[in-house]
Amino acid sequence: MGRLGSCSVSGDCMELLGWCSSSSKMHSFHFTISQLHFLNAEHQLEFLSIVGLGGAIGEVLSLPGHATMLVIALLLLLSLWDPVSPRPRCASGQACDPRHRRDAGGRGGVYEHLGGAPRRRKLYCATKYHLQIHPNGKIDGSLDENNPLSIMEITAVDVGVVAIKGLFSGRYLAMNDKGRLYASEVFNKECEFVERIHELGYNTYASRHHSTEHPAAPGGGGSSKRRASAKRQWYVSINGKGRPRRGFKTRSTDKASLFLPRVLGNKDHEMVKRLRESPGPHHHAHHHSRRAERRRRRHRAGKGWA
Repeated sequence: MGRLGSCSVSGDCMELLGWCSSSSKMHSFHFTISQLHFLNAEHQLEFLSIVGLGGAIGEVLSLPGHATMLVIALLLLLSLWDPVSPRPRCASGQACDPRHRRDAGGRGGVYEHLGGAPRRRKLYCATKYHLQIHPNGKIDGSLDENNPLSIMEITAVDVGVVAIKGLFSGRYLAMNDKGRLYASEVFNKECEFVERIHELGYNTYASRHHSTEHPAAPGGGGSSKRRASAKRQWYVSINGKGRPRRGFKTRSTDKASLFLPRVLGNKDHEMVKRLRESPGPHHHAHHHSRRAERRRRRHRAGKGWA
């Protein structure tokens, strides 16, 4: 152990490794020391200084080889033990371990897309309609599984707040102060929606800036103050006929307000590629929407709807 005890902290690491691997007394430490290339320079020096200190103690006290190795092991354990410094948690806005994060289509509550690229999804309503945005500004639902106007780009604009844009219409989903859904050519504050995960596994999308204020009840009790400050949110909603409902008539528990973000399938990706390569994707999407509208009208006429 004399060679190890007199080894300088700033000495040649490769020479030390070679000596440790050939030493019969230090064969049990060979695996640990040989892993130094996984450590940075600071940790390498710290490790070597601990080994050198243990060797020096063994040499001064004239300890046998196995006792010296035990001293070194105890010093290493003490250097790793930190009872007062818990592992720092991920701060807000910082990237955490991907194993603890969930995909945007999952039910994790923490969305991996925050600050990243837009998600391409189809918003499938519990009323069996896909939300679609038309190039002319119209918002409604579609029963067609392969409707390009149903492909959305969902982008985070804040924590828990998203913007929903039709990929081929080029317009943003928006809700005005009357609770009506419309498609905006440019992004504005009415295009911001609060995205929440419902207990049934669906998502809800509520207007960030428009809601219903509950009036204060007469009497002025504590509960009335809470009611006065409460707001009822306005949700994106598609009824059983594929028509949007006005925001102030919606609730988070309504089937018409529950949406399942569907990941695009192979046919959807092929359609996106084909439409992007075509000279006029918006024209084709508009033509497709007119055919879907005619199909829907024939469907209603067959059932005797007005």
